[in-house]
Amino acid sequence: MAPSPMASVQDDPVALAEIDLCGELMIAASAAVEERLSFARIDEVLEVARVPAQAN
Repeated sequence: MAPSPMASVQDDPVALAEIDLCGELMIAASAAVEERLSFARIDEVLEVARVPAQAN
């Protein structure tokens, strides 16, 4: 379904959340001493926890 021509990003809460998360990552990256953010630091910034893979 195509968005309405009058729709804006302010009408899309998912887009706003993604923009906010990208901003948080950019702030963390610009403040980082290392060249790249580690997966652990990215998880911390995004406030997520990694679940270990389960062996089958």
